[in-house]
Amino acid sequence: MKLVTAIIKPFKLDDVRQALSDIGVHGMTVQEVKGFGRQKGHTELYRGAEYVVDFIPKVKIEIAIAANLLDQVIEAISTAANSGKIGDGKIFVTSLEQAIRIRTGESGPEAL
Repeated sequence: MKLVTAIIKPFKLDDVRQALSDIGVHGMTVQEVKGFGRQKGHTELYRGAEYVVDFIPKVKIEIAIAANLLDQVIEAISTAANSGKIGDGKIFVTSLEQAIRIRTGESGPEAL
């Protein structure tokens, strides 16, 4: 089992959700987060005053999947979240030792 974590631009969330749904992935956890990478923030104008926004709003998606779906999930996220501009995001993959469905007590891949 694998845990895929993706940090993407907020307006790409619906596209990514649809792309994952199309390949049969229906469960995910989504959080609104802030951060920066190579973008290093930007400046904005508010009521005539310029100020620096150091942390850019992003969306963090976490998806627990069976290992055999990994390549499809990475491809779906990469394609759907790509705008071709800096700040499109990152995908992280980690091994998932165990998953347990609380309602039924199922564990392992059956719990996903």
